[in-house]
Amino acid sequence: MANSEIKPQMSSKARRTALMGAMFLMATSAIGPGFITQTSEFTVKLGASFAFAIVVSILVDIAVQLNVWRVIGVSGMRAQELGNKVLPGVGWFLAALVFVGGVVFNIGNIAGTGLGLNAMLGVDAKIGGAISALIAILVFLSKKAGMALDRIVVLLGALMILLMLYVAIVAAPPVGEALKNTVMPENIDFLVITTLIGGTVGGYITYAGAHRMIDSGTSGVEHVKAVSRTSVVSIIITGVMRVLLFLAIFGVVAGGVALTSDNKAAEAFGAAAGEIGIRTFGVILWSAALTSVIGAAYTSVSFVTKSTTNERTRNLITVAFIAVCAVIYLFLGQAPQTLLIFAGAFNGLILPVGFAVLLWVAWRRRDLLDNYKYPAWLLIIGALTWVLTIYLGWMSLTGLAKLWV
Repeated sequence: MANSEIKPQMSSKARRTALMGAMFLMATSAIGPGFITQTSEFTVKLGASFAFAIVVSILVDIAVQLNVWRVIGVSGMRAQELGNKVLPGVGWFLAALVFVGGVVFNIGNIAGTGLGLNAMLGVDAKIGGAISALIAILVFLSKKAGMALDRIVVLLGALMILLMLYVAIVAAPPVGEALKNTVMPENIDFLVITTLIGGTVGGYITYAGAHRMIDSGTSGVEHVKAVSRTSVVSIIITGVMRVLLFLAIFGVVAGGVALTSDNKAAEAFGAAAGEIGIRTFGVILWSAALTSVIGAAYTSVSFVTKSTTNERTRNLITVAFIAVCAVIYLFLGQAPQTLLIFAGAFNGLILPVGFAVLLWVAWRRRDLLDNYKYPAWLLIIGALTWVLTIYLGWMSLTGLAKLWV
């Protein structure tokens, strides 16, 4: 019996709400403190040519998410469950990678919320991190935790985009030059492109939206079109945010301002809009970090629990996950750099291993897809993209060498 047959029927409105929540969970999970730092650094480094890197990374991200969401959505099973069906133990190996990386990165995400509240309101960073962790915990303690999760990620996601649009307009970037470089770049940096891809669909982020989608009751062959559409839009939302952040910083750089501080995004926002810009940056950083705290916690726990696990039990485990990360942050002040490098290497393994499992299911295990005939064109695109994820994984593993320096 297909997984979708045993789920309770949902109204079309409830299904749309659930898909929107899944879409924004994936998008906002990708838009974290690291996303803001990467975009800022690469804009300063490449200038207008960064537009080309953004477009290429978006196209590759779409190829990944189209396959991930479709396989998980049609099967109604989480990535680790499919992994164990393909080869016993592979799923739990994948789960371990996601969970370990999730803990370390969530300490960093909580640190990001503290820095965001500090820039926004002048609150001490540790106090800000503790308050933000408490907000995330309250989301999962809510009687309607699923609805609360969906609403907060949609609300904060929309807020980030609107505020970023405001700063991008104020910064007055040379849009024509950026558009020209999307198709005729003056400089192409493949390392930047692969870094963007890893940051957008690497680690737990790959599965955040798809797992939320099936947990909220949307799965089965009959929902293929809606699932595919939602997966593409989730990447487009992330892309829009990256484009707006790029334009905001590019406008400042093109205006002759040299960004030299460790926090180039904050410096650019201040140069573009003064004190309001600094406060706006604080709101964006806090929103990005908080949604990443929620996304990392939700997805990490979804990998170490079963789809049959009681929702209340799963939410309590998620609360414990956030609480432990928050306590570690309060003691350390940040995720140790060595651990971040180690977790980053783990992230590099998650995409090629997990993606290989899903592509194998699409190619050879129709029995897990309710005998759904998987589109050959999508499988070919997925296979080509998987080769790129191998390269990403290799590049990420070389980061382990830094641990011995």
